[in-house]
Amino acid sequence: MELYGHCYDGYVLEVAVSLFFISQVLVAIAILFDLMSFQFKERQKIVACLFCAGTLISSHFILLEHWTAASLMAIATVRYLVSIFSTSPKLKYLFWSASLIATVLTYSGLISILSFLASSIQTVAAFNKDDKRLRELMVVGTSFWLLHNYLIGSPTAVIMEVLFISSNLIGYYRYYYKKEAAI
Repeated sequence: MELYGHCYDGYVLEVAVSLFFISQVLVAIAILFDLMSFQFKERQKIVACLFCAGTLISSHFILLEHWTAASLMAIATVRYLVSIFSTSPKLKYLFWSASLIATVLTYSGLISILSFLASSIQTVAAFNKDDKRLRELMVVGTSFWLLHNYLIGSPTAVIMEVLFISSNLIGYYRYYYKKEAAI
């Protein structure tokens, strides 16, 4: 798909921009929020960064016309925003149910299943009160997104997931492993 723009001031300027290229730029910006997210200790700051990244990632999937992933990331974005204020288990089940319904309505095979698994695990993570457990579950969920993004052919999203896992593991090392080793 291409977007075309025209400027009429005596001159015609035609610009073709690939929607794929735009989607990759959105993910590149999301990478910045993902990298920041796990360098914070406070779970509210972590999920606030994930909210910003999720908005961009959902838009990326819309541009690529991957509707299950787009729907699940839109739900995840709202989930991250809500989980800043509440970690109620009832909300976890509400968002998991919304993800299941979105997956059923937009089902398109294996990639839908992978994105649902990723979203489900990250839903449990987002409503976990313990930031250590949040980090651990996010690595697992992100691994499913990594495979999903590889299969749909989004190279910047693959890089994003690798960097996200790396950033998460660095934060985990800084806050947990390094402290336990010092004891």
